Amino acid sequence: MKIVTVSREFGSGGREVGKRLADELGFNYYDKEIITGIAKDTSLDEKFVAHALEKGVNLYPLHFGVTFTIPAVNREVIDVMVAQQKIIKELAAKGDCVIVGRSADVILADEKPYNIFVYADMEAKIARCKLRDGADGLTDKEIKKRITEIDKGRMDSRAMFTSARWGDKACYNLMLNTTGADIKSLIKPVAELATNYFNKK
Repeated sequence: MKIVTVSREFGSGGREVGKRLADELGFNYYDKEIITGIAKDTSLDEKFVAHALEKGVNLYPLHFGVTFTIPAVNREVIDVMVAQQKIIKELAAKGDCVIVGRSADVILADEKPYNIFVYADMEAKIARCKLRDGADGLTDKEIKKRITEIDKGRMDSRAMFTSARWGDKACYNLMLNTTGADIKSLIKPVAELATNYFNKK
């Protein structure tokens, strides 16, 4: 089984990298399908699931009293995190795939995936975010704040699964800087690197 995981900074084009790479390799591609699967598994709303995956349980302070109880919202977030592991493992078991985000590199570590981290400088990320739906009317300062918040959430969410730091180059096979790059032109060399990795496994 060949698995590529794509972790990414918000606005770096990581999702596009993942989709194009899956097409190039002929692999299954999973991204938002994970959110849908978790929502079905937990009977929770997809928007709540997406928010929980972005922020992690650290968003919701745990309160422990005499009875050592956890507020309902924290139980639901924990349910999401448990289901996340289950769904990602089930999808990966279906065959060769590219999985974007969701701490898949950690969850599937035993499968020895090819792990990519996609990043870019802030100016490039802001420019890319301006092309997204819903960005109309937002100032650069507002977009930067949103990028910082989302990346902080991704870091916190990953911290629930591992002490290995999100974005630490020691955790990935490839660090891919998309600043000033045409993502389409990056895919073939990245696919070759991934293929060479799998051939040596």
